[in-house]
Amino acid sequence: MRPVADIAREVLSALDEHLQIAPFTGRDGGLEARQAQAVARELARLREARGLTKVGRKIGFTNRGIWPEYDVWAPIWGDVWDATLADAQPGMTVAVGDLVQPRIEPEIMVGLEDDLEPGMDVGAIAGRIGWIAHGYEIVQSPFPDWRFRAADCTAVGALHGMLLVGPRRPVPRAERSTLPRALANLTISLRRDGTEVDLGLGANVLDGPVHALAHLVAALAEDADEAPVRAGDIISTGTITRAFPIAPGERWQTIVGNYDLPGMDVTFV
Repeated sequence: MRPVADIAREVLSALDEHLQIAPFTGRDGGLEARQAQAVARELARLREARGLTKVGRKIGFTNRGIWPEYDVWAPIWGDVWDATLADAQPGMTVAVGDLVQPRIEPEIMVGLEDDLEPGMDVGAIAGRIGWIAHGYEIVQSPFPDWRFRAADCTAVGALHGMLLVGPRRPVPRAERSTLPRALANLTISLRRDGTEVDLGLGANVLDGPVHALAHLVAALAEDADEAPVRAGDIISTGTITRAFPIAPGERWQTIVGNYDLPGMDVTFV
């Protein structure tokens, strides 16, 4: 396998210049999961050297329903940065021209009030969630036609492009015990230019957004090189519907059902 630093520099260059590249897993030497995570850490180091700051994580491929579509059969995760995070306002416009093959994913985001520790169950994790929000993760793929393996996705920062976070709803302590079931039961209708393209259930993401967060806590605990989830982190828990290509001029809206969160309304330019 090529040196980790070389792969990370190629990834960053491809994303900077909006280029498509061949998947690393199909090249001579290939790329394995542990090596891909090392590439992701080096990619993060390069971004920090540019002055970017980590603000949380995104969890990808938590929706089991999309696994056959992408031939990826387990969740992955990546970093979210101050430069890729934006608070979303109804009717806002968002530029996506700097992203490679962008797609939209309606998700539930959570903000952590306290650190999360290995071994915590879903209920204990829910007790440390300070706020929740609905928003979009815009993912991108430098690999042609979105064809890749899981290790490729990890190496490019888990396909993260940007995170648009809607209004943050504080969660009172008395309500937190109900979060796992409540978020699993919510629905999201995703609409492009007024026409529904998909309808998803919160339980699609590993049985619910809090369950997806529990998966992340356990996965990080298995890797001594990875920092745990900390107070103040923003976590995006995975797409509740399928992911769809987006293009300038399109207006994408959501309607949230069975839970008190506002929908999204964004036009891309």
